[in-house]
Amino acid sequence: MIIQPAQHSQPAQHAPPARPAALLAMSDGLVAELFAPDQRRRLDELVSLLAEDVVSDLSTIPRSVAAEVEILVTGWGAPRIDAEALERLPRLRAIVHAAGTVASFVGQAVWDREDIIVCSAAQANAVPVAEYTLAQILLAGKRSLARSADYRRARGREGAWTATGETGNYGAVVGLIGASRTGRLTAEHLQPFDLEVLMYDPFAGADEIAALGARKVELEEIFRAGDVVSLHAPDVPSTRGMITRQHFALMQDGSTFINTARPALVDEDALREELVSGRISAVLDVHDDLAADDPLWDVPTVGLTPHIAGSQGNELHRMAESTLEELQQLSRGETPRHALDRRRLDITA
Repeated sequence: MIIQPAQHSQPAQHAPPARPAALLAMSDGLVAELFAPDQRRRLDELVSLLAEDVVSDLSTIPRSVAAEVEILVTGWGAPRIDAEALERLPRLRAIVHAAGTVASFVGQAVWDREDIIVCSAAQANAVPVAEYTLAQILLAGKRSLARSADYRRARGREGAWTATGETGNYGAVVGLIGASRTGRLTAEHLQPFDLEVLMYDPFAGADEIAALGARKVELEEIFRAGDVVSLHAPDVPSTRGMITRQHFALMQDGSTFINTARPALVDEDALREELVSGRISAVLDVHDDLAADDPLWDVPTVGLTPHIAGSQGNELHRMAESTLEELQQLSRGETPRHALDRRRLDITA
């Protein structure tokens, strides 16, 4: 008997899963800044863009196109997404924000929809802010602003500055306000240094803060004990105006206040008075637009920068990378790593 080999049918050929339909909704020209060429190619592999150009106004999208949108990839300058926008986007299931806070454009109607995932690159954007803060904290420990001012005044003459026992970073006290993404990263960055780190956050426990290398204290102790005080709380209704005249009055002579968060959290008039007096120094990366005649421009112990702590230049590619990772998770049917928690909107920017 001749045994014939078994006949195996060819396995069925399965088409790759369809890419989700998406739109880019952000400022014109931002896509090229965010996505390096290889990242842009990966974006095209992950989603099917319904339009090559960015969308700045969702109401201008033809209804036939809007009806297909499953994912909005947003960035700075994103259009408002409210109930009217959602009515035009019946298949929308995710908003992937290639920047930090979504508070300025995601309306309550989105949060009311449990079936829409909102995620952001806020964690990626916190990285350069924490790096900037670390650098400024260490410089503040050396009293760099005050020493530079004295050195310039004396035109470099020897003896223009006499170091005191309070100058330096060995055993200095750093106070961090807020266990936010940036606050946590900053605390972690400070761990290798011979510093005492204090942290205030009413929503973080003592053990949680201790794991970051810091000690949980009340807000008043941050200002009373800190050689450097750095603000990292979110801009939400409960934090606006949280830093008052009384807090600044507690600061030690020669100490430094750093704000890379938001100016709305601070009594700016009280801070201005302390800074103009020369009693304390400050590094202000975020501030309301200063008038041309604002005295802070001429205070040598105040470092003013135009919001450079956040992602700049090639650092934008880190946020793009985070965005691509979130899109990859969505393509697998998984929850993105940085999906925002609707239950924490009142304490998260």
